[in-house]
Amino acid sequence: MWGIIIAIVSGALMSIQGVFNTGVMKQTSVWVTSSFVQLSALIVCLGAWLTTGRQGSFADLFRIDNKYMLLGGVIGAFITFTVIKSVDTLGPARANMFIITSQLIVAYLIELMGIFGSEKVDFEWRKLVGVALVLIGIVTFKWK
Repeated sequence: MWGIIIAIVSGALMSIQGVFNTGVMKQTSVWVTSSFVQLSALIVCLGAWLTTGRQGSFADLFRIDNKYMLLGGVIGAFITFTVIKSVDTLGPARANMFIITSQLIVAYLIELMGIFGSEKVDFEWRKLVGVALVLIGIVTFKWK
């Protein structure tokens, strides 16, 4: 249950952040906004690390087995950029429908193929039906 609550809060925060970042971008630029977002996130994360017992060490990063996993920050920068641009062009609701649908499809493909260290799962028709229902939801939402 706790995981579901955290996921719901995460989704809500992502939607709010997308709107905030788009508002900042309209008064600056997409790269200034993205840089500020990443810098402020770094400051908050360092502050949290300093105040919560400093679990882990930055030296641990050099011992990561799969070095490609360290690209999360680079991907995060592109996420910030693409969310800002999609909210700006599509609006918050439409942008988030496509973002969430893309997340669902890619996450399921990652699980199906067992890539990036995730546990491989068997194909299930009901999950494919679930994705189809999400796509039908997008069409219904856009229907005028």
